[in-house]
Amino acid sequence: MDSSAALSLRLTSLLLGPTPAGAGASGPHPTGDVPGVVAWFGAMQAQDLNSVLWSLGARLPHLRLPDVVAATEDRSVVRTWPMRGTVHLVPSADAHWMLDLTGVRQLTGVARRWAHLGLDEKIAGRSMELLAAALTGAGGRLTRSACLAALREGGIDVSGQRGYHLLWYAAQRSLTAIAPNDGAEQTFVLLDDWVPERFTPSSREEALAILAGRYFRSHGPATVKDFAGWTGLGLRESRAGIAAAGLVAVDVQGDEMWADPAVLDAGPVTGWWALPGFDEFMLGYKDRSMMATTEQLSRIVPGGNGVFQSTIVRDGRVVGAWKRTIGAKAVTVTVTPFATLPDADVEAALAGYAAYLDLPLIVKNP
Repeated sequence: MDSSAALSLRLTSLLLGPTPAGAGASGPHPTGDVPGVVAWFGAMQAQDLNSVLWSLGARLPHLRLPDVVAATEDRSVVRTWPMRGTVHLVPSADAHWMLDLTGVRQLTGVARRWAHLGLDEKIAGRSMELLAAALTGAGGRLTRSACLAALREGGIDVSGQRGYHLLWYAAQRSLTAIAPNDGAEQTFVLLDDWVPERFTPSSREEALAILAGRYFRSHGPATVKDFAGWTGLGLRESRAGIAAAGLVAVDVQGDEMWADPAVLDAGPVTGWWALPGFDEFMLGYKDRSMMATTEQLSRIVPGGNGVFQSTIVRDGRVVGAWKRTIGAKAVTVTVTPFATLPDADVEAALAGYAAYLDLPLIVKNP
């Protein structure tokens, strides 16, 4: 197939088009709620909380922001560092095995980081003991500042990047996880307390197959390098997961890609979307050339600093960027088009975001 057809199928996989009739070998389709969407993806980029909340809202247009936030409180989903040392939103039941499979890779270089920060195994272990005691004594949930205070009171220096690293390390070791915010501040919980029912694959091979199945049903057609880049796995294990996941190989203009069988039956998908910068639409791929040109990518990620701008997308291609200012009476969105865009279509794409916030929309061009 050509790249346009593959891109259209990706929109279906990414839940930006009609929901697939089924997920073939990789499980049932989403149920129309937050846990269902998170389970469909397996993991959603969530280093920026507002971005992931809108990523969910964009795929659940019947929900408003308070509904989405409330759904993250029922303990069915959780934020942690399961892959690439980056925060993702994952099904709570899968957090432990994902940390064991892909998150643990981030611990291989931790000694070098400790040497840079003036930490060692003894300090890291003591920090975990202090956090466990503090969270247990506080009823299982503390703000980030309260966690750092507990470490300081226990004699741990949390200056500079030390405090953040120790909170990351405790989560990477499956002790803690990030719960929904208390106002504007992160909160932390004991992962075992947050998880209502823990799932454990029978083997590493099964875990790789599950992860590959979820990735390709939610991102396919995509390449093995896309999957390896998303998970942080090596190519050998990435290929093993693909082979065990019941996926279908497709040729996209000479490139081998993989997809869930059910997605291949989807019809063409067209339309306009206003997506957050840290959406799986962009972050889920190593090669983003199908969605944006090199020049456009330089504008989406100015300076290559890893901070992605929110995007206006037409038929799967990025056509502009946008920034919002939320006021008491309206949300004002400033659009930077990458080409001449019809105002009515841009406003229609942004209308869903305004509805999600339950605010009137004001659109401006710079």
